[in-house]
Amino acid sequence: MENNKKSVSGIYDFASVLVSAIIAVAFIFTFLFKISSVNGPSMMDSFNNGDRVVITATGYQPKYGDVVIISQPNQYNEVLIKRIIAVGGQTVDVDASAGTVTVDGKVLYEPYIREQTLTPGNMNFPLTVPDGYVFVMGDNRNHSTDSRYKSIGLIDERYIMGKAFYRVGDKTLLPSYGVSYE
Repeated sequence: MENNKKSVSGIYDFASVLVSAIIAVAFIFTFLFKISSVNGPSMMDSFNNGDRVVITATGYQPKYGDVVIISQPNQYNEVLIKRIIAVGGQTVDVDASAGTVTVDGKVLYEPYIREQTLTPGNMNFPLTVPDGYVFVMGDNRNHSTDSRYKSIGLIDERYIMGKAFYRVGDKTLLPSYGVSYE
């Protein structure tokens, strides 16, 4: 009889630990972190199609250089992954003939891009980003539909799901780029 009580107690303890672990994981991935997939070539060579990234889900404040996951409705009807180029109050200019992007009159130093920016998009530049919005671009500039195009446009900060900080699979923490000029 005592063995049965120990057995039932052991099963109860195991079930209790298992349920607690499931609840903890659900809480973490609902409120603190999320996993998202990269779809398409717009972030190459930083990210490839199918890569999975872990993103922060709470308390994120957008800043230049961050790779973010965006849920703002768009022509593709899908979540986007892009890099923040400018935040509210900053002025962006894309000079496709020179292959450069400037923010507040200074050419950005962008070691993460695949190639120079040779496609201007269909927005009117220079463009001042309103408060509460960000201007985003893909790292594969000539194969990315991003804030240079009216179909995506400026991103309302409320639609930023979080900052990508870890690549699943190759277990890589993602570098953070501060503002840097040529």
